[in-house]
Amino acid sequence: MSDHNSDPLRSLPARCCPCCDHSHPHAAGVTRRGFLGATALGGMALTGLSWSMLAAGETEEFSAPARRPLVVKPFLTYDVYTRQPQRSWRNWGGIQTQQEADAEVVRIDEELRKLAAGADFPVKILPITPARNAADVAAAKDLADADVVVIYAAAGSAGCFDAALKSGKDVIFFLRHKSGPVYLWYEIISPRYLRQHSDALAVQGVNFDDVVVDSQDELAWRLRALCGLRNTVGSKILAVGGPAGWAHPGQEFIDLVQSRWKLDIQTITYADLGKLIEQAMADPKAVSRARQRAADYLKIPETKLETTTEFVENAFVLEQVFRNLLRKADCRAMTINDCMSTIMPMSKTTACLPLSTLNDDGFLAFCESDFVVIPSGLLLGNIAGTPTFLNDPTYPHDGVITLAHCTGPRKMDGKTIEPARIMTHFESDYGAAPKVDMRIGQKVTTVAPDFDAKRWLGFTGEIADHPMLPICRSQIDVKFDVDTRVVAERMPGFHWMVVYGDFLRETGYALRRVGIEWDCLA
Repeated sequence: MSDHNSDPLRSLPARCCPCCDHSHPHAAGVTRRGFLGATALGGMALTGLSWSMLAAGETEEFSAPARRPLVVKPFLTYDVYTRQPQRSWRNWGGIQTQQEADAEVVRIDEELRKLAAGADFPVKILPITPARNAADVAAAKDLADADVVVIYAAAGSAGCFDAALKSGKDVIFFLRHKSGPVYLWYEIISPRYLRQHSDALAVQGVNFDDVVVDSQDELAWRLRALCGLRNTVGSKILAVGGPAGWAHPGQEFIDLVQSRWKLDIQTITYADLGKLIEQAMADPKAVSRARQRAADYLKIPETKLETTTEFVENAFVLEQVFRNLLRKADCRAMTINDCMSTIMPMSKTTACLPLSTLNDDGFLAFCESDFVVIPSGLLLGNIAGTPTFLNDPTYPHDGVITLAHCTGPRKMDGKTIEPARIMTHFESDYGAAPKVDMRIGQKVTTVAPDFDAKRWLGFTGEIADHPMLPICRSQIDVKFDVDTRVVAERMPGFHWMVVYGDFLRETGYALRRVGIEWDCLA
């Protein structure tokens, strides 16, 4: 028989994870004030707010801000050749004259217009600039407006490439083999430019993944990745109760996260939040609206109530407070610290259902304020344009792993409302939390960030079951083809993120630009 008095888990409070347990050795000396000190890192604290002030600006239901379009600047680099007797006078390639270059500009324009029209991410294409040398690239007046440069490298000087890289923009090379006139750089971009007449990559800022041949799909997924990255780095996020980091909640960790992602963290203290909740619950208009929204929510097909109506109504009051704070802070993303203890006495419910409905409405809303994993949720959500599911992983076995949490979104594909039982939050047996039956057979991307913000693990799998175990309410068994021991040995950190679809390529392509290793188990 085990000695219960020596069991280290007996001292942990009942919650999804001991993320707010200040007895943890990494949390020694870290206070609430220490957490909130992170607002000096480019963020600010929301103070002096009242519910009447927030509600006054509520002319209509505040919806999530759209992702910012990725701005793409295309260049065609080319040469015009003059015949010279008895000597080599032209390079490889199907574009030899100005007329052929002009026709290629039209072809590129048509392809990019078609790509933008069919893209599942926002993208803006700037006019194409023909360039024969570095000066032509540097002189492009709209280059400064771009996020990424796409160089259609038919010919032209390598100085064009250097000028694009010196602009500080991401650069992608598009080469033609069979999709149009063959390009000179289809032959020589590796030995002449990327490897600089050596046997290894020798150019800073680009690598072999930045070269596309013929395929519009290959170009599109790279642009999708960069759209996600541009919408993540430097983005705003509302942190209720301040930022934390599960086992690493100190300022040093937050500094590390900021060095990678440069997030603009907007904070509100629980003292200020408590006042807003109290005022909202005393506002007849807010309460009436919450009751109506709760009633409408419970009428959604395949929605089964297994907690009290009062918990659900209170959840919609809390959700309205969150929604108005997001509007005030001009944020699309939010997270909440101490969501399994402090929030309950204030709101007379749990934050689980509000976070779920905010995700369904296009926000990126996470519990636990765990900035170990939150950047991955922001990046995946901004790449896919759909909600992400922050979860607690279990131990992998037999090609299966169970992932669970109480804040599962119901629109994981961004549009279809999946069946849900509205229950209590498991650990507290209190409030309102959705047990979402995520789609069996759905392919998913799973991402596991490490505690040191240096390596993320990723692989794809398939939802094999949505069981009903006595654990966090929304739960899925994910079946995967990777060797189980490899997953067990290499899984880092704690919390994971899941998104519908396969976004392994995009994630790795984006991470290279923020200095995080992509451990892809494909």
